[in-house]
Amino acid sequence: MPTVLKLFGMRFFYWSREHEPIHIHVQKGGAEARFRIEPEIELIDNMGFKPHELAIAEEVIADNREYMLEHWKLYFKDIKMYEDNKKTLVR
Repeated sequence: MPTVLKLFGMRFFYWSREHEPIHIHVQKGGAEARFRIEPEIELIDNMGFKPHELAIAEEVIADNREYMLEHWKLYFKDIKMYEDNKKTLVR
């Protein structure tokens, strides 16, 4: 699970076998939330974050949205290329 950013004790990441829509997971202690980051930032679900912590997480995402989108797209482009090459080699 690639970590994109660590800030304010929060880890912003996605799973290596992720799916669209493009979203980011946020974890701190036992709390976890998920935010869609494209086409706009939107809370998908929350398990344990307090409202002020969600506001901080959303602000961090807003401030780093372009970086997160770029990170996601590059990572999954490389994964797709790897899987396509693996299929070609198996034939």
